[in-house]
Amino acid sequence: MVRKYWKILTLAMPVLLAACGGGGGDSSPSTPNGTLHVSMTDAPSCGFEHVYVTVSQVRVNANSQAGDSDAGWTSIVLPSPQKIDLLSLTNGVLADLGQTALPAGQYQQVRLLLASNSGNTLANSVVPNGGKEVPLDTPSATQSGYKIIQPFTVQPNTLVDLVLDFNACKSVVTRGNGSYALKPVVTATPTTVSGQISGYVARGQAGATVFAEQNGKVVKGTLADSTGKFVLSPLIQSTTQGNYDVVIVQNNVASGVVRSVPVVVNTNTAVSTSDAPIALPASSMSTTSGTVTANADASVRALQTIGASPYEIASVNANLDTGAYQMALPAAAPLVSTYTGALPLGFAAVPAVAGQYTLEADAASGATRSTPVNAATSQSNVDFGF
Repeated sequence: MVRKYWKILTLAMPVLLAACGGGGGDSSPSTPNGTLHVSMTDAPSCGFEHVYVTVSQVRVNANSQAGDSDAGWTSIVLPSPQKIDLLSLTNGVLADLGQTALPAGQYQQVRLLLASNSGNTLANSVVPNGGKEVPLDTPSATQSGYKIIQPFTVQPNTLVDLVLDFNACKSVVTRGNGSYALKPVVTATPTTVSGQISGYVARGQAGATVFAEQNGKVVKGTLADSTGKFVLSPLIQSTTQGNYDVVIVQNNVASGVVRSVPVVVNTNTAVSTSDAPIALPASSMSTTSGTVTANADASVRALQTIGASPYEIASVNANLDTGAYQMALPAAAPLVSTYTGALPLGFAAVPAVAGQYTLEADAASGATRSTPVNAATSQSNVDFGF
C-alpha cells in the first residue's frame, strides 16, 4: 500500500482527534489513555479535476445525540486552516494525519468545521474537468459543522489506526445556476479488522473506476492508475462483513464483475495480475436522463441485475434546484467471473442482461423509487416523483 505522509494536519472527520491543541471534554485525569492514529483516503470524483476543502476545527463526542452546546465535546482547532485536495488521495494513497493520546472509551459523533469562502479567497472549491476553480458551498459546515456518526473504540494503552474514506463523487452536488454544494459522504474503517483487494485492468483501460460492492451498494471505489493497477483499501474483513463484488466500469467499455471476493485482515487479495490483466470489450454507450422532484435532494443509481444479484454500474446526484440528472450506461453485455483463488479468472459475457438496468432514485428522506430502462437506445424523461 502506498502511503503519502503529510506533516500538516489534513482533513479528517473523526480524527483531527489526532491533532494537537484543542481542549474541552469531560474526561477525568485518571482516565487511562489509548492512542488514535488516523489516515485519510478518497473515492474517485465524477467530472472534477480537483475538490478542495479547508478544515478549521473538528469536535468529537462520545454521545451520538449530543447537540452543539451539550457537554462532552473535545475540540481540536488547527493552528491554521488547511486546504486539502481530496482527489490527491485515490487508488490506495493514504494521507497520514498523525496520532495523539485520547481517553479510552467509545466515540460516536464527529463534527467537521470548515473555513468560509471570503471574496476571491476560495477555502472550499472545485475544478470541473477542463474548467476553472469555482466556489463550493458548504451549508452549516462553518457554524455547527457536518455531523458524522461513526462509532470507534479507543482501548487503554492501545493504538487504534483509523482510515477515513471521503467519497467526493457522491459528495458534490450541482445547483440550478451551475454552482456546487458539498453534501459529504464519509466512512471510517479501523485497520485492525481490514484488508484489501487489488488487481489490474488492461493498460488501455487505465482510468477505469473500480468499486467494491456488497448487495448492490458501493462500499469503496478507486481509479485504475496509468499501469492499470487498482487498490481497494481498507475493507472490513469478510468474517465480519461478508465477501465483496468487484465492479469495473468505464465509458465505451463493457462492465466487468468479479463476484464473491474474500478479504482477510492485513492481507491483499489479488483478482488479476499485471501479466494477465482484466481486459473488457468495447461497448456503445447510451444516455439516460430525466428529473427527480427537486426538493427530494436525491441521487440516482443504475443497477444491473445478474442472476439474483444487483450491481451498481453508475450513479449521479440530481441537481439540487432543478432535480435534473444524466448518466451514460454501456449497452454491451457485462463480463462476469466468480473468485476462486486461482488466477487468471475466467470471464463470460451475460447477453441476457445486455443494456438492461434498473434506475433507482434515493431521496434524502430515505424514500426510494425505481424503474427499468433499456440502454440499447438513449432515453430521456425518465422522471421520479416523491
